[in-house]
Amino acid sequence: MTAVDPWSALRSATRARVALGRAGDGLPTARELEFRLAHAVARDAVHMALEPDVVRTALGDLDVVEVRSAAADRAEYLQRPDLGRRLAPGTSLPATGADLGIVIADGLSPRAVHEHAAGTVRALLERLPGWSVAPVVLAHQGRVGLGDEIGAALGVRAVVVLIGERPGLSSADSLGGYLTWDPRPGRADSERNCVSNVRPPHGLSYAQAGEVVARLLGAARELGASGVELKDEGTALPG
Repeated sequence: MTAVDPWSALRSATRARVALGRAGDGLPTARELEFRLAHAVARDAVHMALEPDVVRTALGDLDVVEVRSAAADRAEYLQRPDLGRRLAPGTSLPATGADLGIVIADGLSPRAVHEHAAGTVRALLERLPGWSVAPVVLAHQGRVGLGDEIGAALGVRAVVVLIGERPGLSSADSLGGYLTWDPRPGRADSERNCVSNVRPPHGLSYAQAGEVVARLLGAARELGASGVELKDEGTALPG
């Protein structure tokens, strides 16, 4: 009779590495190889180049404006986070005066942007009837703070930055959304709200993310602020 693995129930409930076993003083070979593969996938996600045509095609008929940060290339972007928060010199954006600006930035996982940004944008727009929206800005070598300068240039009341999050060993394609009311250079991270881990089927669905961000935008408009002053009072997300 085959013995029942007492850890099987826990393994089925999480993608975390639990109860890996051991071979002498180390991991079994299969588990060691799985770890090395996950590490390689995470590294590849960080160094992957953003493919704008992939994003544009997925966005369909939405207007898209492409910009770059002050980081000249991927190596400088990774070494100089401050440059990823500023637009490249000479960048011009249309002053729209719209209610909302949406920025899609490669961040630390362009893969997440390729796979999940368009679906999240569409889910969000479906939940914002009556809001005027500026052209979507696709940013190369961008950090979250880049949305402040972009939002100010667009003249929008709020900006949402959809960005590839730092890959983990079980999540190389996680997308985050950062909302800032009245964006302008110098905004602190405490003045933003974040919705993290958008990556169906293992994280938030596009509909769930769109619902939360839309609800936060509505509350930010009423309050005139975002960040620590703004709390999500919505119902809990389904498991």
